Amino acid sequence: MTSFMMNHTAAIRILMTVFFLHACITGSSFAGPPLQPDDPAALAEQPDFDAIESIVRQGIQEGQMPGAVVVIADRDRVLYRRAFGQRQIEPTPEPMTLDTVFDLASLTKPVATATSVMQLIGDGLLSQHQKVSDYLPEFGKHGKDKITVSDLLVHMGGLIADNSLRDYRDGIETSWENICDLKPIADPGEKFAYTDVGFIVLGKLVERVSKQRLDQYVQQNVFAPLGMLETTYNPSADLIKRAAATEKRNGQWLKGQVHDPRAHLLQGIAGHAGLFSTADDLTRYGQQMLRIAKGEKSIPLAQATFKMMTQPRDVRRDSKTIGTRTYGWDHRSPYSSNRGDQFSDSAFGHGGFTGTVMWIDPDSDRVFLFLSNRLHPDGKGSVNRIAGKIASIVGANASNRSKADASTKLKQ
Repeated sequence: MTSFMMNHTAAIRILMTVFFLHACITGSSFAGPPLQPDDPAALAEQPDFDAIESIVRQGIQEGQMPGAVVVIADRDRVLYRRAFGQRQIEPTPEPMTLDTVFDLASLTKPVATATSVMQLIGDGLLSQHQKVSDYLPEFGKHGKDKITVSDLLVHMGGLIADNSLRDYRDGIETSWENICDLKPIADPGEKFAYTDVGFIVLGKLVERVSKQRLDQYVQQNVFAPLGMLETTYNPSADLIKRAAATEKRNGQWLKGQVHDPRAHLLQGIAGHAGLFSTADDLTRYGQQMLRIAKGEKSIPLAQATFKMMTQPRDVRRDSKTIGTRTYGWDHRSPYSSNRGDQFSDSAFGHGGFTGTVMWIDPDSDRVFLFLSNRLHPDGKGSVNRIAGKIASIVGANASNRSKADASTKLKQ
């Protein structure tokens, strides 16, 4: 029965991908563009988000980022969608646009890697309780044989945050060998330590189990079925033209090339960073997660798998609980300053070093995106406080709306 369900789920996913490709050829729409906020149907009930513009423009004026795209949506509509400032200042200015392509940095972890891991768990090809070394035997050196898939998903595996860049300079295979030779800094489950290394390992796990390269697996099984046409590792020349610039590498501005140095040395494809996307594509992802939460959809994750992924789990340091994480996502942890203080307890999200933020709140039926290139041009920008202020507005508005709806129902 389990085998049948697994095969049935895989068959559905293949059929959905075929349908999507057919839609691209024939011109029909599978996911369709998000509803524009200037559409009369959206304006009729659009919440008051006037304060957002002044917050973003002040951040630009203070030099925290050259520009940003902000999106707020529920599972069916886009409620707010605006671009501010510039996506490039040097060497020549370019305006920020709604279709700007962003280096997502660590948003790669949940959107690509963790979603893929959870899909493989849902298909019965992985278990969150299994030792990572059961799938990747070479990884189990120096006591790492006790680390589980679950440990890595919540950054409790005892791995170092980042190993030396020197470990990545002799090619992909040698880089993996060097990771396998690392010694843990703590026993599994003992110490919360946010780690890129752990998600590089999870990316390798997806490749080993699926027998596909990470970018190929996630493109085929997550992005294509959701109509995320412009979400990819190593963007094409057309996408690079409208990418947001970050910093310089070897005297050249990075525009459509991954900023993270380890992902760069891994040829742009890694479990911790490397993904590029647009606001519209990420809105599609977020809206689909809201629909799954309501039991309306089951691609790319079944509802039970989604609930497993987004269940808050305590994370500890020095024998004390210091917060909560979910599988691949932040919840309430030392990294949650971009969460604001008004989202419900069901909200999960993540940030990226380049200035990207995404939060999804099923109870409030909200997706919040703040996409910026804070590193351009001098690497000194900071946006978590700005994103957190806007997130608080989004959460408060959703809460007030829910109370108003409940009051209306009581009067009927």
